Amino acid sequence: MCEANAYLKDGENEVLFMESVDIIEPYENGLKLMDIFGKQMFIQARIKDMTLLNHRIILERTDIK
Repeated sequence: MCEANAYLKDGENEVLFMESVDIIEPYENGLKLMDIFGKQMFIQARIKDMTLLNHRIILERTDIK
């Protein structure tokens, strides 16, 4: 399987955001993620790091405050 888990960077920690991510699309001010079951989530973030061999995607928020 080629899907990966997406984690959200929270300070020094990484919090699981979505499991079994299959598709990531740039979308307006962030990213749209879709898992292997068709569930979609949107987050105002950018990809900070991706290690596909380890099935990990690290996201970093880009929220405008």
